This record gives sequence, C-alpha cells and structure tokens, in this order.
Amino acid sequence: MTVMTSRTDIYLDHNAGAPLRPQVAELVCSVLMRTGNASSVHGPGRRARGAVETARTQVARLCGVPGAQVSFTCGATEANVTALSPVWKDGRGERRFTRLLVAASEHPSVAAGGRFPAEARESVPVDGKGLVDAASLAARVAELTAAGESVLVAVMAANNETGVLQPLAEISAALKESGAVLHVDGVQAAGRIAIDMEAWGADSLALSAHKIGGPQGAGALVVRRAGLHPAPLLTGGGQENWRRAGTENVAAIAGFGLAAELAAAEVAGWDEIAALRDGMERELCHIWADTVVFGAGAPRLANTSCFAVPGVAAETALIALDLEGIAVSSGSACSSGKVGVSPVLSAMGANKDLARGAIRISLGRQTTPEEIERFLAAWRRISGRIRQAGAGRAA
Repeated sequence: MTVMTSRTDIYLDHNAGAPLRPQVAELVCSVLMRTGNASSVHGPGRRARGAVETARTQVARLCGVPGAQVSFTCGATEANVTALSPVWKDGRGERRFTRLLVAASEHPSVAAGGRFPAEARESVPVDGKGLVDAASLAARVAELTAAGESVLVAVMAANNETGVLQPLAEISAALKESGAVLHVDGVQAAGRIAIDMEAWGADSLALSAHKIGGPQGAGALVVRRAGLHPAPLLTGGGQENWRRAGTENVAAIAGFGLAAELAAAEVAGWDEIAALRDGMERELCHIWADTVVFGAGAPRLANTSCFAVPGVAAETALIALDLEGIAVSSGSACSSGKVGVSPVLSAMGANKDLARGAIRISLGRQTTPEEIERFLAAWRRISGRIRQAGAGRAA
C-alpha cells in the first residue's frame, strides 16, 4: 500500500493549531505511560489527580483566577457549548436566560447557539472592521431586559480569521446596568495577549490546548466568579466538581497545563512577529496594489493577517502553495475543510467574490523572516499565474 505524504517546509497556520511544544510532548508521553484514574483514591489515582490539579493551577494562572474556577473539557468547542446554556447556577439556585446574543463574527462553535433554541438566538452585527459596537449592543440588551427577558451575550476576544480584537472592557461596561452575563471565546487570545477576565468583565471564558502548543483534545471553561457557572453539558459523574462528567484525559490535561504556563511567559514577546506581519502585508500590497487586508483598521493579534486579491480564488492558491510546501488557510479550520465565503467576512460586509479569495496567514513565535520571504516569492508567482489565467479566460 502506498501512503501519500505531503511536504510542509513553512507552516503559517498557527491559528488552526500550533506545533506541539517539545517539553509538552515529553510530559504527555510520560503521563501516558502511567496507570491510574484521577478519581481513584489509591496511589496511582492520587498521582493522576495531582497531574490534573497541577494543570488546573497553571491554566488558572494564565487567566488570573483561582484554580477552582477552571473546568477541563475535551476542547474549546465543548467549553463554548457548555457556556451557551439557558440555565446557569449562581450559588443560590438556578439563573435562567431567555435570549442569547451572539456577535456575527463568532467561531462556528458559538455561532451555532449552544443549547439555546433557534428562536431565542439573535445575531449582533459588526462593522466593516469586524468590531461590535458596544453602545448598540447595550441598547438592544436594555430593550430586551425592559421586556422582561434575561440575556446571555457571547463575544470573542480575538477573531480566528482576521485577528481583530473586540473591545471587551467597553462591552462589559456597557452591559453592566442590564445584569447580562458575558461569555468570551478566548481561544486565539491565549498566549498572544494578556487575559484579564476581571478587566474584560468576562463571566466565562473558553480555552483550547492545541492553540498554545498543547495537545489536541483538551480545553477548559473558566469562570470569573466561583458561584456563577453554566449547568453541565455532560452529566453522569462527579468529575470536575460535577461540572463535566467523564474520566479526565490526564495526559492531555497535563500537557495543556504546561503549555499554558509556557504561553503565559511569552505574552509580552510578540513585537517582532507584529513587525514581521506588518512588513509582509506591505509587500503583499506592493505585489498587487488592489490587495485588501480585512480588519486592517482595527486592533489585531500580532500574528494574524487575512487578505484577498481580486481574481485569485483561495482554493486554487491554497493548493498551489501546499504543493510548494507552504501551509496557509482560507479561514476557520472548523468548517469541514471547505473553501467558500466566510461568514466572518460576510458579516463585515466584504464583497462575496473578494471574500471567496480570502487567505489567512497566522504566524508563530518561531516564524522567521526567511520563511515570510519564501512565502512572498511563492505568492508573487502563484497569484500572478492565477490572475493571468483569469484574464485569458475573460478575453
């Protein structure tokens, strides 16, 4: 049997998944070799429990909260779906929400609405830069509250496609009078900007291990106040303090914890990557003056660039770049590998034909100027070939 392999020399898709950190890989392999269920009281079980609790403390430090406010999940999608619940516990009983407001540029795991029925979901528009208008959102929440509704709001910290950073502190301040609860998808922000749930006013936060160099298959839901948390999505066992039933994936959780600790130490070191990204965008616009960089006028993550050139289809460009050993993306990696019009770019009002050609470049801490130069040289050749072919067909 022949096994097909592809060569990837340059990896520019860190928002889809960061390479596993060597220290994390070593720890995960070590934990995998151990026997023991973290819920057992004997020695091997206590050792497994110790690994889970160490990781809980490490993830909590990344978010600036006590460890007891971190619940582990199988990933950020599960954390988001858990948080988007019409029923939360507030220490005195249940708190019920009748309406979910979701920013129009959210990740698919949030845009799907979690456990809210379709009729209780509402999309919150974003502007051409991809930003939520805090005043407009607050006005809508106030209107719903006056009508007797209880509102849960979901706004991500950093967009996975464009890197645009939402004004969370402004949004939460505008929502304060209404008593609405704010859930934040913090997946792309973790390790790239400081997470401050208090300053953001985030009542809950979703995280993913593999976006910060941890293993796939681990995530977390973090709450800002110990007494306020969503009803569990998975029930049937007392794991995670009755907040998420099922035997913990100890090895993945341990790796998540170490990755969180390492990522927290790197938050202040993205200036060089920002300069590299900015230089790349200038050269892209030099290659083709009609290049459009989505979200360029808004605050963005240092590592993310989403751009398009009229007449250059993303699918064709991605295949050509892949054949040259360069891995990039057309947007979210959570859309079944399909290349189409991004809902994020549509929400920003982008032209459909242009949005269909969107390419996302997401750099990592190890990305070098030489790699960006090689990408730009390949892009010049590939995009030129595609545009020339398109002009020939139109003639």
